[in-house]
Amino acid sequence: MLGFFDINNTFFMVFEYQMSYIEFFGTILTIWSVWLTAKARILSWPIGIIGVVLYMFLFYQIQLYSDLFEQVYFLITGFWGWWVWTHPKIGEEVALGKEIRIAKNSLRENIVYACIIAVGTGTLTYVAVHLDAWFPSYFPEPAAFPFLDAFTTAMSFTAQWLLARRRLENWMLWIVVDVIAIWLYWSKGIKFVSLEYALFFVIASIGLIKWVKEYRGYSTNAIHAHAEGNHARTSTERQKTV
Repeated sequence: MLGFFDINNTFFMVFEYQMSYIEFFGTILTIWSVWLTAKARILSWPIGIIGVVLYMFLFYQIQLYSDLFEQVYFLITGFWGWWVWTHPKIGEEVALGKEIRIAKNSLRENIVYACIIAVGTGTLTYVAVHLDAWFPSYFPEPAAFPFLDAFTTAMSFTAQWLLARRRLENWMLWIVVDVIAIWLYWSKGIKFVSLEYALFFVIASIGLIKWVKEYRGYSTNAIHAHAEGNHARTSTERQKTV
């Protein structure tokens, strides 16, 4: 059973590339989860949680420590996001269900999130650079690409938070993360994960388009509902007059 989590345990070969069990199944589950997220499906959360656990073991073995901490965060927010999506506050529900509505950030919120990303990147970079010195028993190898890894991790933290709150801006951040991750993971030799992020880039772009369309649909529906309400009131007043 433990061999399943070993990156050196080959599942199959693809053009001389050794595909491990953990990389394959972690990638498949994560792709499935992201696709369901783009379609705003609640099932994305439990599937994503399983993928996150597998990636925790994967990133530890290739010394991407910021990504490892990122997966711990994803695990926590995965359960939180699952709960938030299924327990909306009054006024946040979609028209035909009990799921939270899609919304946009204010300018002030975007500035706050940008500052969080900047501070998070600096903090994570510093920690990643010193982990092998602070805890050599647990992190025997120095961090790989500490700044880029920290930057994508800080952006992912923020994007995941926005995703759990169903904010449109989450997809914009994911698109940037995906572009950087494609090169980063390819350089670390986990090419299947790199290709996964190329697919994530496409899915994130589709997700942004779908969510924008749904968000705009709220306004359209509200206008129609308002017009119908006015029409109904006018008809009632005419009947009273007659």
